[in-house]
Amino acid sequence: MQKKFFTYILECADKTFYIGSTNNLEKRLYAHNNLKTGAHYTKTRRPAALKYFETFKTLGESRSREGALKKLSRAEKALLITGKECIISGMAKRASQDIKPRTSRSRKTKKRLAAKHVKLAAKKKK
Repeated sequence: MQKKFFTYILECADKTFYIGSTNNLEKRLYAHNNLKTGAHYTKTRRPAALKYFETFKTLGESRSREGALKKLSRAEKALLITGKECIISGMAKRASQDIKPRTSRSRKTKKRLAAKHVKLAAKKKK
C-alpha cells in the first residue's frame, strides 16, 4: 500500500484559514482540535473545521502545494474551497483547481516602482 500525503485547509472558529500538510489527515485534524500538541495557531482558535484537502504521492509534493496555497489571498483560498465540491466519507474534498499563487515582486521590480513613484511625486510638486 502506497503512503499518501495531504495538504489541507482548516477554517478556525474566528473564520481564519490554516494550511498544513500531513500523512494522516484524521489524526492531524483530531490533534488540531483536541490535543496540546496541535499547531499553536489552531489551539487558540478552536474548533477548526476541515474545508479542503488534496492528496499527493510524496511529502515534497504536499509541502510544495502547501507553500503555494499559503501565497494565495484569502479570496483565492475561499474560491478554491467553494469550487467543485463533493462529499467523500464525511469529509469535504474539493477537486484541484488551476488557481495560481500570487508571485511576489522581485527586489529589482520594487526598487524600479519606488523610483517611478518618486519621479511622479517630484513632477506633481513642480
